[in-house]
Amino acid sequence: MRILQVSAELFPLLKTGGLADVTGALPLALAAAGADARVLLPAFPAIAAGVADARPVASFHAPWGEPALLRFGYIDGGAGRLLPTYLIDSPALYDRPGNPYEGPGKQPYGDNHRRFAMLGWAAALLAQGLDPLWRPEVMHAHDWHAGLAPAYLSFARQRGQGADVRSVFTIHNLAYQGQFGGWAFAELGLPPEAFQVEGLEYHGDVSFMKAGLFYADRITTVSPTYAQEIQTPEQGFGLDGLLRARSGALHGILNAVDETVWNPATDAHLAQRFSMPEGRRMAGKARCKAALQHELGLAVDERAPLFIVVSRLTEQKGLHLVLGGIDALLEGGGQLAVLGSGDAWMEQAFRERATAQPKRIAARIGYDEPLAHRLFGGADVVLVPSRFEPCGLTQMYGLRYGALPLVHRVGGLADTVVDCALENMAEGTATGFVFERFEREDYARALRRAFALYERPADWRRVRATAMRRPADWGTAAEHYLTVYQEALAH
Repeated sequence: MRILQVSAELFPLLKTGGLADVTGALPLALAAAGADARVLLPAFPAIAAGVADARPVASFHAPWGEPALLRFGYIDGGAGRLLPTYLIDSPALYDRPGNPYEGPGKQPYGDNHRRFAMLGWAAALLAQGLDPLWRPEVMHAHDWHAGLAPAYLSFARQRGQGADVRSVFTIHNLAYQGQFGGWAFAELGLPPEAFQVEGLEYHGDVSFMKAGLFYADRITTVSPTYAQEIQTPEQGFGLDGLLRARSGALHGILNAVDETVWNPATDAHLAQRFSMPEGRRMAGKARCKAALQHELGLAVDERAPLFIVVSRLTEQKGLHLVLGGIDALLEGGGQLAVLGSGDAWMEQAFRERATAQPKRIAARIGYDEPLAHRLFGGADVVLVPSRFEPCGLTQMYGLRYGALPLVHRVGGLADTVVDCALENMAEGTATGFVFERFEREDYARALRRAFALYERPADWRRVRATAMRRPADWGTAAEHYLTVYQEALAH
């Protein structure tokens, strides 16, 4: 099966969140399952620099006249794997430093509607034969940035072009919808009938997310629980009615972990590699913890449970709960290490707490991939108290590295973490700490339960061993996606 993955970012070349981890791992897993998988990406500087020998394939123009060149090369996927890659070479749109979505002032670029319409347009042209040597059977578009791809393909099929190609659209986070004023529609090259309620019109605006949801042959999202949640007014962000109407085409497929990148037994970023076979006491992890404490300027104390946050620093991630619970965490004898960036007030709040108690709290503002690995390697608990969470990879990395997740029971967090309730402890299924209501009191109780379990080393080691054994491989996820592709092709 020939599959084109369409995305705005891809690990390890360009990453702003979990989307890049998924789009970096899924095509390689599909290839391992026997599929002919390729990716299509904008030629942002960081991406273009990582694609070897990108040769010209075809030139084309956007609907508003912007010229572009399609190139083809390969990304090194690690472990001897090569990922076939198409690049959209359009310097006027993509040759900009820093974040792919925002300018230096953290404001979205004013021409983002063009920049990401170009991504969808190029995908649809590939489905219609832009590359004379390769044409996909399935076009898989990821998140709002690629949301116009299914729309362009749908109208092309009505004209008899790309008629045998099917589209799949994946929601990675419904809260970010790619919404632009209605004035933008005139530049998109879609017929007038697309700008209506039964199309991509949304309260007078253009919604790239709605385009993907309305026109794709199949829709997926990144966990089974989130697939149910987004059909409710509480988490549907105004699109729950459309999602309920299309529930027969909607599938929740849980994200996985790329074990060539996230594996404590082979992770070169760690002070010492470790795995379960070394023994339940995990001497290697203990050395990672001591090294991390030293690196961050924390007191080197094996008895102090080390809690970490590796996240965007936003209210959606529930980190005001962490800020409000810092005093209780310290009173319990714990330490806290934070890595991330986001809302300025939250960055400053974590900085101030770290400055006040540098031996107990560390805050690193920004993102540092090697440090993230060391944090998971040394941590005892990873805090993921999100208000909503489509899937979440942070808790999966924690499970893999023996850092027990403390999570709000929502979305993919509910699908991946089993609470240390008595019955789960007795059954040997517990892997972390789960609280039900998004309230300070519920978070505080979960925090106390984490301290209580830490005071019982034998039980702690048993839960940690269960967590580290939890399967989360991309091979299984890829098989689920292949089933969805087959359904789309049979549609």
